[in-house]
Amino acid sequence: MTADSQIEQFLTFELAGDSYGVEILKVQEIRGWEPVRNIPNTPDFIKGALNLRGSIVPIIDLRDRFGMESTEYSPITVVIVLCIEEGNVMGIVADAVSDVLEIKLGEIKDSPKLGAKIDTRYMRGMYVGNTKMVMLLNVNKLLDPDEFEEVAKL
Repeated sequence: MTADSQIEQFLTFELAGDSYGVEILKVQEIRGWEPVRNIPNTPDFIKGALNLRGSIVPIIDLRDRFGMESTEYSPITVVIVLCIEEGNVMGIVADAVSDVLEIKLGEIKDSPKLGAKIDTRYMRGMYVGNTKMVMLLNVNKLLDPDEFEEVAKL
């Protein structure tokens, strides 16, 4: 099997009307939104932390992280708990979970070059299906190691 024909699964979710995806192997669990413990002196996109079976999990609002307009959380708002590099765990807030897609690696397009003013560092690439375009995220870059250290100190 060539690298282009290898298949990966992605959990897709909605954020401000657009579709995003993360590698299914990075997903630990999906939870409904619940209030989180506020963490002082952290960036605005870190909404707080949850105690998840004894582990402190920072919760990131991707709308804030990506500079999108904020919205009120609703009954379909979810937290996707992800395992990232070095055994760290974080949660990302999404408007709703959509589907699991099986994507051939050869079908993943490079992130578009949008100039210096548009930040694509969180993107792994793009997938264009029959009905929608999905922005695939590199979950290891959503919260950098320095930000994890700051949360851990608190």
